[in-house]
Amino acid sequence: MHIDKFEMERMQVKYENTVDYNLSESGISPLKLSELLDGQGDPDIFLNQKLSYPEAIGSLLLREHIAQFYPDCKSSNITVINGGSEANFVSLWTLLEKGSRLAFMVPNYMQGWGLGRAFAEGVDTFHLVVREENGQRRWALDVDELRQAVTPKTNVIMVTNPNNPTGAVLNEDEMEAVVETASSVGAWIIADEIYRGAEVEGDTSPTFWGRYEKVIVTSGLSKAFALPGLRLGWVVAPEEMIEQICTHHDYVTTTPGLLNDRLAAIAMEPERREAILARNRKIIQANLSVMEEWMTEYSHIFHYTRPVAGAIAYIDYDLPINSAALIDRLRKESSVLLVPGEHFGLDKGIRTGFGYDIQKTMKGLTLMAEMVQKLV
Repeated sequence: MHIDKFEMERMQVKYENTVDYNLSESGISPLKLSELLDGQGDPDIFLNQKLSYPEAIGSLLLREHIAQFYPDCKSSNITVINGGSEANFVSLWTLLEKGSRLAFMVPNYMQGWGLGRAFAEGVDTFHLVVREENGQRRWALDVDELRQAVTPKTNVIMVTNPNNPTGAVLNEDEMEAVVETASSVGAWIIADEIYRGAEVEGDTSPTFWGRYEKVIVTSGLSKAFALPGLRLGWVVAPEEMIEQICTHHDYVTTTPGLLNDRLAAIAMEPERREAILARNRKIIQANLSVMEEWMTEYSHIFHYTRPVAGAIAYIDYDLPINSAALIDRLRKESSVLLVPGEHFGLDKGIRTGFGYDIQKTMKGLTLMAEMVQKLV
């Protein structure tokens, strides 16, 4: 089986630890273990924990806590996986087969696109596009293109909501259009919701769970929860589909890590979960305010549509250089790593994270602006 190189991941693995300014990270400054455990019991429990195999689908306590993040969800609708990427991998592997097709949202984290080309007959894309609505710019779903991308061969429609790299969130009409289009051909929806909970303003974004009988939600602790080192993800699905996904999971990592499971159960306890999300939203709001001052200063070169969720922003430019070449040159000349739009199915733009040290982020972006001004 041929599988395409995952360009973004290859680039990050090679360079993220070699540059002075790594702005390619899409999460939020991680919690310390001491912060996670603060007030959550005796840490010696972990020191005395036998490092045996955990429950393959995740402990009942963890699955109960995860289920409370979704409406009308039970622990039997949850299986625990090693990270959101594995959740996507096992779900697509379970559903896609030769002769089927994947309808895939662009721009996006391109894991699904690559796996669709490997597991299925092919991939048909539909786009988010920037529109002016009520006096403001937003990334909106091109519903007509979605409907054109879905055919009787479409077995899965995959969306990332909130979106990576734009930070966009689908509105209710757009979510309903995805459901109606999937229902028209009996396709499954896989909704990667790993940024859900990291909203800039307001409440946690609505979920696709419960809107349609053929919905799978994938998520994890790496983005909205600022716990990437736990490598803890999950799949939410109908019980019969959970059984099929577990059958496939048996062929890869089989179980989550025991300590990861126990720590995740603390993080996902509802009161603790909301405290973690509040901490992370505070970081997002403060850092975005600083970044928007920078965007105003350099608005003659760059423009962007304000993210609704996540510590990520997609910045457009109009210069005689494509994004991959720009990012490669920036890394070599200024030791700054950003992610080119080409890695998300776009072209002249870049994704920057802003969830870590904001002053260091601004220095990296300013170095980019200084280099780019020579091209204007």
